[in-house]
Amino acid sequence: MSVLLTAKELKDQASLVDFLARLGHQPVKKYGREKMYISILRENDTKPSLSVNDELGVWFDHGTRKGGNIVDLGLALWAHLSFGEVIQKIQDVCNISSIEKKPLRPRISVKVPNYIVVETKEIGTHPAITEYLKSRQVFEQAKDTLHEVYYFVQDHKGERKHFYAAGWKNEKDSWEVRNKYFKGCLGHKAISFIQGHSKRAVVFEGFINYLSWKTENAMSDHSVIVLNTIALLAEGIERAKSFSSLDIYFDRDQSGLTASKEFISALPYASDRSFAFEGFNDYNDKLVAAAKIQEPKIGEGIVPQSGVLNRR
Repeated sequence: MSVLLTAKELKDQASLVDFLARLGHQPVKKYGREKMYISILRENDTKPSLSVNDELGVWFDHGTRKGGNIVDLGLALWAHLSFGEVIQKIQDVCNISSIEKKPLRPRISVKVPNYIVVETKEIGTHPAITEYLKSRQVFEQAKDTLHEVYYFVQDHKGERKHFYAAGWKNEKDSWEVRNKYFKGCLGHKAISFIQGHSKRAVVFEGFINYLSWKTENAMSDHSVIVLNTIALLAEGIERAKSFSSLDIYFDRDQSGLTASKEFISALPYASDRSFAFEGFNDYNDKLVAAAKIQEPKIGEGIVPQSGVLNRR
């Protein structure tokens, strides 16, 4: 007998590599624990750009700059389905039932986490993290909100691989981390909340979009709810119930539009504000595109070093 699993149960039991294999996709390249696939989210992908780390249970598509866990992948792959239907479809593909409760992939003992946060620093310390945040046009806003997180991943043999990323805390005191090549969570997934006005709140899918909004709304006193993954929509709705004014800024892709409808169905007084970045997938895409338009063309704005203009 098969019973519908929760998103957390599915994430804990299912293997991304097994899931992709059952859908007919095999890795093209391997880099240590990371496997690279031709993206299943973009029809025009010709080079492997979908990165999967099965030990951490995360993926990242370099073409769309999106990533997450197996539930997030299902939501992106079957955007026309409801959240519950996606959970059921992944469960059916992976052939898992809640009665069996047997993990499909080998796990590192929960007593010894396979990642260790070594230290955190202020934003602006590591040039690669700074460059990443500047490329996303959120560096200034990130200074007061994010930290640089330095950590290593340790396998069952004790071998370590060191990483660094921009990090943001969620409500389970875990780090949501981002850099140019990776999007994931060190620890347990949860929403993030910033206390502000007691009646007004804004809601986002991820913290990069929150920071993007903040660049244009620096004086806002709204409370902030960040889901950190669409899979936590129900938790976000529950937290939002205590506010009488709600503005939601979910992505304008199919999963984001579906989430917006579900959010407003649960809380009819909430307003979909995604028109603020109409024509773009999300708030950050709008900022990045605007910055590119403002960039000077080659040869413009260049002053000769001598300070004297060249004469013909």
